[in-house]
Amino acid sequence: MNISCPAPQRSTSTIEMAHGGGGAMTARLIERVFAPYFKNPILDKRHDGAILPACDARLAFSTDTFVVNPLFFPGGNIGDLAVNGTVNDLLCCGATPRYLSAGFVIEEGTDIEMLEAIAKTMAEAAREAEVEIVTGDTKVVERGRCDGVYINTSGVGILPPDIDLGPDNLKPDDVIMITGSIANHGMAVMSKREGLDFESPITSDTASLGDITHALLSVAPGLRVLRDPTRGGLSSTLNELAEASCVDIEIDEQSIPIRVATASACDLLGLDPLYVANEGIMIAVVPPDEAETALAAIRRSAHGSDAAIIGRVLARSATPEVWLKLPFGNRRLIEMMSGEQLPRIC
Repeated sequence: MNISCPAPQRSTSTIEMAHGGGGAMTARLIERVFAPYFKNPILDKRHDGAILPACDARLAFSTDTFVVNPLFFPGGNIGDLAVNGTVNDLLCCGATPRYLSAGFVIEEGTDIEMLEAIAKTMAEAAREAEVEIVTGDTKVVERGRCDGVYINTSGVGILPPDIDLGPDNLKPDDVIMITGSIANHGMAVMSKREGLDFESPITSDTASLGDITHALLSVAPGLRVLRDPTRGGLSSTLNELAEASCVDIEIDEQSIPIRVATASACDLLGLDPLYVANEGIMIAVVPPDEAETALAAIRRSAHGSDAAIIGRVLARSATPEVWLKLPFGNRRLIEMMSGEQLPRIC
């Protein structure tokens, strides 16, 4: 029995904000506009980064553009967000990040001291992640043409020959875990942007997660995939994995870590935390016999103390679905986000 309300299937002739939300409209835009023209075996993997052959080595390459509003939020700003986001995409490929580029689009009238603060934060984040920003570009646009500063970061990492963490690797009975509590970044940005004050402050979880990745690779040789649930949140990312691997997935609502303040803020604003963005956690999928060892390794890492096993992979399916098991034993269908992300977070 399908207990969910079907999401509207929107067809538009112009770009809407929802096309950038990381959900169903983003997927349809990619399928219609970009995939047919850019099609090639590397891009068709639909990974967080491209795996490139390079003489005797393998390279992972990823790029992302950051348009967060506001530029500064509790726990970070657009600078460390840009570094950490691209570093984590490379880590999700199993690569060791090495080099970044940084491209800036700056609005006329932007305060130079503010821009310097962003650059300083980027440098600190790069040192923390052990990468170097080795090239870049700067453009200035007329006043009112962007929200102060937009940043594009591209990254290159070295990938060992024996690592394959593709999104199509999931198998029935695999265990799904998450490396930290959900929805903190999105709610931190929302609270700042809307001028909301909560009794307990909510801070972004933006961070580079090399410690977690290296720990998992050292103890879980069967690691299937790593994925960071940024735009579209946990729900959309799990739907992407289910579709790529042609499997059903079930997660347990009571097992998903979420901080009390974050959950309260979501309730107050009528937001489902499963659809709120994250910037400092990963989804990891491992075989059942490696689950407890992998979880322990994550929890020993600097950013993994809230890690938890949240679900499992079910059977193969021609129509992949993601289900949320509720406290009283029933469950509901969790679909990919169909509209605009709440809030715009990257």
